[in-house]
Amino acid sequence: MKVYEVEKGSKGVEGLHRRERPEPKPGPREVLIRVRATSLNFRDQMIIKGGYPGGEVNRDLIPISDGAGEVAAVGTDATQFKAGERVAGTFFQTWVDGVPTGPRAALGAPLDGMLAEYVALHEDGVVRIPESLSFAEAATLPCAGVTAWNALMVAGNSVKPGDTVLCLGTGGVSIIALQLARAAGARVIITSSSEEKIARAKSLGAAEGVNYKQFPDWEKEVLRLTAGRGVDHVLEVGGPGTLARSMQSLAFGGKLALIGVLAGFVGDTNPFPLAFKGASLQGIGVGSRRMFEEMNKAIVVNRIQPVVDRVFPFEAAAEAFRYQGSGSLFGKVVITV
Repeated sequence: MKVYEVEKGSKGVEGLHRRERPEPKPGPREVLIRVRATSLNFRDQMIIKGGYPGGEVNRDLIPISDGAGEVAAVGTDATQFKAGERVAGTFFQTWVDGVPTGPRAALGAPLDGMLAEYVALHEDGVVRIPESLSFAEAATLPCAGVTAWNALMVAGNSVKPGDTVLCLGTGGVSIIALQLARAAGARVIITSSSEEKIARAKSLGAAEGVNYKQFPDWEKEVLRLTAGRGVDHVLEVGGPGTLARSMQSLAFGGKLALIGVLAGFVGDTNPFPLAFKGASLQGIGVGSRRMFEEMNKAIVVNRIQPVVDRVFPFEAAAEAFRYQGSGSLFGKVVITV
């Protein structure tokens, strides 16, 4: 079968190579999936560049955590799925529900990922996808979608109608978070350096947008837009590089979900603003299979269509990585298989 591998010690997209591997056979409780679409996350960029926590790729690795397809076969003892069903893999293969009790193995590193014609996954690490979604749309959900759902509806103690949510940027997590928060009845403010992207976000339901090139101290503009009160929830995808401004944006009793490090690992992380406002910071590590299934129900009920920015064919996987790494995207980048 056709696969892509990131070669051992890779430091960039030049280490991504198309290769052949034997088609996997499902184990007793595994599901063999014919992959139809995969989607990229910022994490995938860090992995191929050797900058992901944990160091360099230490073996030839199939990348990308997120993918969707149909069940081609099931193992002898697998009971949860049947051939022909439309499914996606979960980001963490062993986190079904509850609070994890230790490290969890993720697809795309350290486990082989989804950029292959076929993958064999344990049936506990697979979910059915909504009939309303294409394979490309469903492929955007395992990491970005579940992360946003966890931040807004689980760790965030559930966004309520009338809450105000701040989403940083217009990447995959922020855009699906915008859609989910609006479905929950929240007001959403989004940041971007592009007026065109802000306009697109407003077409999806964002109430306001803050151009951080026009307003470098964008937290002051967020406070102005909320009449000085601040926001109830922040989805912090920038990390230490933007954390101080996000804390200043919070309302008293607000919730800050720490998700990513798009703005770098260095910044002012003095926690005093949280203490002063009685606010809280929660680290978000994607989510469980149960969260994925609950999010899918909300997607169906609210008729949400995940935003796919561009779709690349399998043969152009390297180009897809380059485009996603350019920062030009709005939503998600997908590679079909």
